[in-house]
Amino acid sequence: MSGLYQRPISTFWWLERRSYLVFVLRELSSVFVAWFVVYLLLLVNATSAGSTQYERFLDWSAHWWVVVINLIALFFVLLHAVTWFGLAPKAIVVRRRGRRVPPSQILVLHYLAWLLLSAFVAWVILR
Repeated sequence: MSGLYQRPISTFWWLERRSYLVFVLRELSSVFVAWFVVYLLLLVNATSAGSTQYERFLDWSAHWWVVVINLIALFFVLLHAVTWFGLAPKAIVVRRRGRRVPPSQILVLHYLAWLLLSAFVAWVILR
């Protein structure tokens, strides 16, 4: 039997610091990333099943609770992406001409690639 005192840990320990909160929210974001994958698979399935199924999917997607879930999921997916890009300069060491590329340049290039790919996808969808 150990005589050491162990301080009880609050259920809401993750609210004590901003870094803890962001960590927990980032972990929670994986649930909403999974929701987006399921939602996109349902969309592909409805599209491939014909116009009737596609119309039913659109009607289902227009329910207020589906819209709310998708808006929450969008927030969490953006949080996931931003925190991932924030980690990239720490995880990637790029050397150019024998010198390390500054982390800020790696971060800017990641956001630039994200912007360009998003613009390309928007162009493909909206044209």
